[in-house]
Amino acid sequence: MPFSYYSRLPPRLQKIYLQSDRITEVTLPRPELLLPLVEGLRQALLQENRPAVELASSNLARGLTEMFDIAPVVLHVLAVRPRSDWGELHGLYTQAERGPASIKLWMRTAAHKRPVAFKTFLRTLIHELGHHLDYCHLKLADSLHTEGFFRRESSIVRQLLGGSATASEPAGGPSTTR
Repeated sequence: MPFSYYSRLPPRLQKIYLQSDRITEVTLPRPELLLPLVEGLRQALLQENRPAVELASSNLARGLTEMFDIAPVVLHVLAVRPRSDWGELHGLYTQAERGPASIKLWMRTAAHKRPVAFKTFLRTLIHELGHHLDYCHLKLADSLHTEGFFRRESSIVRQLLGGSATASEPAGGPSTTR
């Protein structure tokens, strides 16, 4: 069952939505190769060192893009999440007309300026990379928040955590992580 915003999409985007929704898993060819990079990210977050978190996030993103033989992304980790009356922005994926796509992630919560929990940060990183995979690996004409998108995100996170993902499954619908 499509999310409520589906009915407001133009027919072209409804078609893309349904294509995206049918793809519920992305299988990493060799997830074990990425496990040290995941651990590096965990350690960098524990140190609360923004440059180290940015480097570890970039290394993991590069590992995933190389695994799928797709264009790399430029990744930036910023300090405190921006927020407004709609909530906090966790991450932002941006396609470029020329040059590489980019991802911005924030490593501290807006309210208390505390470091984001590791699994939450990892899920946000994979969420934003999921948009890149939609365009470059799955060749979708757009990247929409569908149930299939969120299931693909969860499938990658589970593989990266060795099947021990305990971060909650998304409730569904558009989120503020794009």
